[in-house]
Amino acid sequence: MSLPRVASLETFLSVPTEGERSRRGSIASTAPSMRPRRLSFNPLPESWDPVIAREVDHHAQTIGAFEVPQWKRILQIVCAVIYCFFAAGVVFGYAAIKPILKQTGAYQDICEGNDMCVEIRLNLMFTVAAVATNVAALPVGAILDHYGPQVCGVLGAICLAIGAVFMAFAERVQFDALLPGYLFLALGGPFTYISSFQLSNAFPQHSGLILALLTGAFDASSALFLLYRIIFQSTEGAFGLEKFFLAYLVVPVAMIIMQLTILPRQSYKTVGEMIVDYEAPDFDDAFSSSAVEADDQVDEETALLREAQRQEQREHNENIVHEIEELLGTETADKQAQREEATNTRSGVWGVMHNYTVIEQIRSPWFILVCLFTVVQMTRINYFVATIRSQCSAILGSIEKAVEINNFFDLALPLGGIISIPFIGFVLDHTSTVAVLTTLVTVATTIGILGVLPFEWAAYKGIILFVLYRPFYYTAVSDYTAKVFGFQTFGTVYGTIICLAGLLNFSQSGLDYLFHDTFRGNPIPVNLILLSLGLVIGISLVTFVALKTRWLRTKREAEYTNGRGH
Repeated sequence: MSLPRVASLETFLSVPTEGERSRRGSIASTAPSMRPRRLSFNPLPESWDPVIAREVDHHAQTIGAFEVPQWKRILQIVCAVIYCFFAAGVVFGYAAIKPILKQTGAYQDICEGNDMCVEIRLNLMFTVAAVATNVAALPVGAILDHYGPQVCGVLGAICLAIGAVFMAFAERVQFDALLPGYLFLALGGPFTYISSFQLSNAFPQHSGLILALLTGAFDASSALFLLYRIIFQSTEGAFGLEKFFLAYLVVPVAMIIMQLTILPRQSYKTVGEMIVDYEAPDFDDAFSSSAVEADDQVDEETALLREAQRQEQREHNENIVHEIEELLGTETADKQAQREEATNTRSGVWGVMHNYTVIEQIRSPWFILVCLFTVVQMTRINYFVATIRSQCSAILGSIEKAVEINNFFDLALPLGGIISIPFIGFVLDHTSTVAVLTTLVTVATTIGILGVLPFEWAAYKGIILFVLYRPFYYTAVSDYTAKVFGFQTFGTVYGTIICLAGLLNFSQSGLDYLFHDTFRGNPIPVNLILLSLGLVIGISLVTFVALKTRWLRTKREAEYTNGRGH
């Protein structure tokens, strides 16, 4: 699992009409267009009715960012970035810790010294963890919505602690503790990472930067096991798995302390929620004629008291309005809305399935093709992470070269995710969806071709492309989902795509069997199968979207021309 692009994780806020703007005051005036715009992480559907929502909402309470001191919000973000680095995606450093597990005798008793058996069992451990990371996104999101980020953060810390204990004592117990240990480490990631997204609302003007920091911390967290491997090798194995994972327990303990003392118990309100909850009411309309008549029947002292209370409420609301305006920044919001509208138009697919039900969306070719593409590419990505050393060893015929390439990959994986963040956002905002999908298919095909060439330079170039492609791929899928299906159903549609792809990642065990048994340690046939499937499905997806985009453009131009004619 990787994270969605910063922009695609931000939500859309429906802009009020001119009449509503004049009634609501200067906050609403920050939006210059009727187009929805992205301002924060939590979705606020265009058809959302605040009155009805309050009556049926059973979600956790939220808090406005202006209610928390600025220094504390900054400290919260710093804490979140730190613990995301140590916890959010550590299991994806599997390629770095795998040699240590083999060196310390993992599964040797069960496999009776059979290296192929050890390889398959270790890869299964990673496969289960990778699947759990993706599948857990759905229930974690529900827990976050209903119980808030503090509960999520504490649950994540507990999962990490359980996983660390299992991993630490795996050599002492009589059952397979590595698989559940790695599984719990994986489950701690989504609880930790997803619950931190809402911190982007702490500073709405800098939400992109905050999410970029969290993204970078997530990608960099895979380097934790690389750091441990360096320590393990420098101490000649003296700092073993037990010592490392017992020391790692400091991380979940620190997380719980931060959750209970520094980090917010409630999620920060989105911009839309703040505007709805804190807008100043029209006091001239708030009191009906019957209320005025009632005032005539009370004494002068009571009438003066009521007027003082109304004046006090007006001043309170005006102060809140001013604080929200300072938090948002009118000029920034106006420019953001304009950029958003240009980006949506440029994509060519914006809004194509927004007015359909979830069932209709999931049944459409728009969903089926991107889901199939995601299944194949996610399988390729995780399979490559799990088998890079054995693949390079077989293709290049040298264990020493495979070790060097593996070491390069361990360092490049976290760095690639960090380096690619700004470029990914630029590409997705300034190119059409067809161009993005074409780039994905082209790069994936190139990586596949480099992966079967028996040359050392091909292995290094393939790794460089891979570590840049991985975050770009996941981000592009979330961006496609948001633009095509909309944010009213984004959670369900995107969650379904990732969940299905995660579950079908269990096919890695079958690929491992083909690699080690059927093809007798030759990875090229398996790579060619995955390459062919990805290419066929990718071309189908690009062709479909290109044809539909052209048809939609022609239709819109015709509607515009007819509209001008009338």
